[in-house]
Amino acid sequence: YRNQSPLMSFGASFVSFLNAMMTFEEEKMQLACDDLKATEKLCESEEAGVIETIKNKIKKNVDGRKSTLSMIDRLQRQIIIADCQVYLAVLSFVKQELSAYIKGGWILRKAWKIYNKCYTDINTLQEIYQKKTTQESLTSDAANDNHIAAEGVTEDSLNRLKGAVSFGYGLFHLCISMVPPNLLKIINLLGFPGDRLQGLSSLMYASESKDMKAPLATLALLWYHTVVRPFFALDGSDNKAGLKEAKEILEKKESAYPNSSLFMFFKGRIQRLECQINSALTSFHTALELATDQREIQHVCLYEIGWCSMIEMNFKDAFESFERLKNESRWSQCYYAYLTAVCQGATGDVNGAQNVFKEVQKLFKRKNNQIEQFSVKK
Repeated sequence: YRNQSPLMSFGASFVSFLNAMMTFEEEKMQLACDDLKATEKLCESEEAGVIETIKNKIKKNVDGRKSTLSMIDRLQRQIIIADCQVYLAVLSFVKQELSAYIKGGWILRKAWKIYNKCYTDINTLQEIYQKKTTQESLTSDAANDNHIAAEGVTEDSLNRLKGAVSFGYGLFHLCISMVPPNLLKIINLLGFPGDRLQGLSSLMYASESKDMKAPLATLALLWYHTVVRPFFALDGSDNKAGLKEAKEILEKKESAYPNSSLFMFFKGRIQRLECQINSALTSFHTALELATDQREIQHVCLYEIGWCSMIEMNFKDAFESFERLKNESRWSQCYYAYLTAVCQGATGDVNGAQNVFKEVQKLFKRKNNQIEQFSVKK
């Protein structure tokens, strides 16, 4: 049904996008682009806002049955279009070319405008319902209420749609709020806001909703609290900030996803930040076993296993993890070769380490990558 249903088409395109991001293979990335563009084309419709559409139809006395599809479907399709544009922008950024960055930025701006418009429209419709329940609406509001009821829009459908738009809306706010201050002013001038609290609030709403992207919103929150906050030192030297929120999210969702490699990975991240290294290693190994057919998830688990093993002075296990990453991962083989050589030398195999160190220079490809520059200098 992907050629008839926007939701089915978006689901299929999203799977293609995930496959592309997990493998970084050129063929799969091109397939994902084609699928996302096809979904976007299927969802294209009039760009008039929902509230304006209601008012126009009240004036024209259009039959309510004809507008039922327009009301719900317009919001859903616009949100899907924005989601597709975000994923297309991500695929452009992966190419790491100046023209791709410019194109991706332009696509993101279009997506943000749609998210912002849909979010505002849905909030306005929800306010109408709240006024209706408290019996404080004016005569004009009552007319809107009757028309909305005639169109078959329910509070549940609005809540689901708000959950759908809140994922992209919140992710925009959260990511832009973490841009360095010297770039933030420029980005704000281009029309991108960056309210971190608004972003977290929207993602939390999305994670509790019935929308298909609710699990993704949950993972985004866990990623922020367990990876982003300590990595970027958003709370200064307090590495344990955010662990309380992460634990609460895991406790709520763990029963729903008992065999999820990603949730087990984030559990290991929490344990590592709490300095429970042995427990963290157990969680990461469990996540590695659960991610049998998910190579990229295996790689993030191996990365954590390597560093936790180094903390425990277990250089043999660390060497095995980093060596596998050097051979399998497409991300910075230069850096993984350096870590492999360090651990190999620490195990006593000096000759083997020297040979791997020689590979570091050969694998150095991205001059603008600070990690690779560090590896080569060392």
